[in-house]
Amino acid sequence: MADETTYKLEVDELIFAHKNKDYGSYKLRKSYKKYVTIAMWIAIFIVLMVTTGPAIYRWINPEEVVETKRKVVQITQLEQPPSIGEQQEIEQIEAPPLKSTIKFTPPVVKPDEQVQDEYMPTVDELKEVDPGAETQEGVEGGVDYSLIEVEEKVVEEEKAPTYFVAVEEMPEPIGGIKAIQEKITYPEIAKRAGVEGKVYILAFVDENGNVTKAQVLKGIGAGCDEAAQDAVLQTKFKPGKQRGTPVKVQVSIPIVFKLQ
Repeated sequence: MADETTYKLEVDELIFAHKNKDYGSYKLRKSYKKYVTIAMWIAIFIVLMVTTGPAIYRWINPEEVVETKRKVVQITQLEQPPSIGEQQEIEQIEAPPLKSTIKFTPPVVKPDEQVQDEYMPTVDELKEVDPGAETQEGVEGGVDYSLIEVEEKVVEEEKAPTYFVAVEEMPEPIGGIKAIQEKITYPEIAKRAGVEGKVYILAFVDENGNVTKAQVLKGIGAGCDEAAQDAVLQTKFKPGKQRGTPVKVQVSIPIVFKLQ
């Protein structure tokens, strides 16, 4: 054994000659046997604890005896109920008699001299009775109602003006349709949306050639209907005539919207 240790030391010295022996593999090789011995004892201790640990615990803490309590249930045999014939009769309780809630008042008998007969007038007597009131004197001379003037007001119903649909000479815009087209401002929203088309306006032209009302018959939207309506209202017309007399006429005006 000593020879092996000496040989090992000589081998270690030979291997680590001319090298730093303060740390590294040299120290590990020298302490290898010590570490192996320590590890072996630790392993033995762990094995002993695993194998003998439960037995030691049972020896230190003996198991407690658990007493099992049993509950005793006593069964009592019940007697059979008596038969129907043996049952006692149920005592019947009679309800108290109902008392009348109507109070009877006995008539009072009076002597004949105390009884007074009620007088009932006959039909003939009722006819002769004068139900009128007493005549009172009025104002001397009375009131002459002929002197009172009653002012009568006659309310004339205003009739809606009648506009002819067709006459001998239909109204025409002064300057033609071109004059109406020049008054139109193309809506910006219609320009951006590329809206084009024709708007029909029903113009109500009076006997003086003025447009009193303009109504959209057919529109294209995007603000074009309102623009055409305003342009017709601003236009002066040559009034329509029937038998040479200017009359009120309604006429349809087409307004064209077209992008340049």
